[in-house]
Amino acid sequence: MVSTHDLAKALYTINRHAKTAPEPQHLYFLKKSAIEKLLKEKRAKKIGLHFSAHPKLSSQHSTLLIQVEDYFFHIPPTKDDFKQLKHLGDQDRDYRNPQTKMPLSEAKKIAAKYIGWQPKKNDATVGKTQKISCYTPSSLGKLDWRNGTPNYRNKK
Repeated sequence: MVSTHDLAKALYTINRHAKTAPEPQHLYFLKKSAIEKLLKEKRAKKIGLHFSAHPKLSSQHSTLLIQVEDYFFHIPPTKDDFKQLKHLGDQDRDYRNPQTKMPLSEAKKIAAKYIGWQPKKNDATVGKTQKISCYTPSSLGKLDWRNGTPNYRNKK
């Protein structure tokens, strides 16, 4: 069983990387799934609702504040959360989670193992570079290297 402390550190690392990732969907999936499981197991606690720091389309909305040990995270709230939890207003912009050093690959492994998720065979491109097919003109076939210096051949 994964310790709550290790999960909290992994979630912090995943969340930090998701904020700057070009395609963060799988990171947010891991974060939300792990937090939901922690809540079911009573290893995390719902604190209240915050106004989002980044409203969508200029429309104010709220996020659910979750505590996992000494770390705090936001996830989308449910309709029941609005009925049952107190709204805390704006986020405290001065509060920061404890700094943690953990490689993203390790954090993803911890969270994936905890929620019982494995990538599909064809989704195994995570962490691998993808080949991009595009035509790149090359002058390699046009060079004459016989004299030790590149001389372009004159075609007649």
